[in-house]
Amino acid sequence: MSTNEQKNKALIQEYYQALEQANSETVGDVLSHYMSDDCQWYGVHPFNEQKGPEAVNQVFWQPFMQSFKYIQRRQDVFMAGVSGNDDASWVTSMGHFMVQFDQDWLGIPRSGRVAMIRYADFNCIKDGKIIRSGFFCDIISVMNQVGINPLPQSTGHSFIYPGPRTHDGIQLQDMNPAEGEKTMAVLNQMIDDLSQLNKTANDNYPPEILENTWAKDMAWYGPAGIGATYTIPKFQEQHSYPFRQGLKDKVFNGHICRYAEGNYACFFGWPNLTNTPIGGFLGLPGAEIRADMRVVDVYRREGDKLMENWVLIDIPYWLKQQGLDILERSKKINNPS
Repeated sequence: MSTNEQKNKALIQEYYQALEQANSETVGDVLSHYMSDDCQWYGVHPFNEQKGPEAVNQVFWQPFMQSFKYIQRRQDVFMAGVSGNDDASWVTSMGHFMVQFDQDWLGIPRSGRVAMIRYADFNCIKDGKIIRSGFFCDIISVMNQVGINPLPQSTGHSFIYPGPRTHDGIQLQDMNPAEGEKTMAVLNQMIDDLSQLNKTANDNYPPEILENTWAKDMAWYGPAGIGATYTIPKFQEQHSYPFRQGLKDKVFNGHICRYAEGNYACFFGWPNLTNTPIGGFLGLPGAEIRADMRVVDVYRREGDKLMENWVLIDIPYWLKQQGLDILERSKKINNPS
């Protein structure tokens, strides 16, 4: 880890501490202090793209802090590195916010109870300021926690996911650059293998293709609506086959940020993928409407294989492009007032 990455990690740690001490009235000052005036912020639907700290405050953080109290950031992965596509410096945090759900949020009725909000946060730093930020959270998981399920029964199993089995995801110390290079090589090979499947439309592929880069007992922690799977055969059965067979004309669009540090790697895109649903994925009928997917992946490598993968997909945005706004529909049904 370079001196620059150490400085960037320290800056983001300081930023997170300031956020945790803020409230809905003061969080705007925190954002203005750490973000550049023209910071580009990428958030899941319905927050979407915002420009500058004031817009980020008004659209996301102020309403978030009005709805949720006693917000604790519980990190499972914290890492930094240089993205290979543009040499930009990034810091990534992934985990959960533990909150008290005291006021309605996005039309989701408050529970008055503890909630766990799964998130991944990417911050690009230049000259001591956050100049770009990608913030993903699993809104469907929050809906599930208050008893609302806007989608058919999932193929995987959704729950409050654990962090890395090795408990070493918070990387504050210097990491061997050679280990990051190994992780990046395995990740890039895996992406190339999947891209080849897209080109050949091989949606019923054998497990040997995954075994090139994945451990046989891999764990895949998908978004609510899809759920988690465990082992390559179950990953194929419970996610990969439904995904590949229910979507056609799949195109990989690349990433805004992709890097590795030590045994961990991460990326997000805007959008990563474009596809057309033909029926079956998420238990929904085909719409024949082309739609973009915004996706986050965080990986842990062990030896020469990927062992764990945490995934966030902006499913509400993907569905809205097809004419289904699950937030508006849920609000009208569950919280019409």
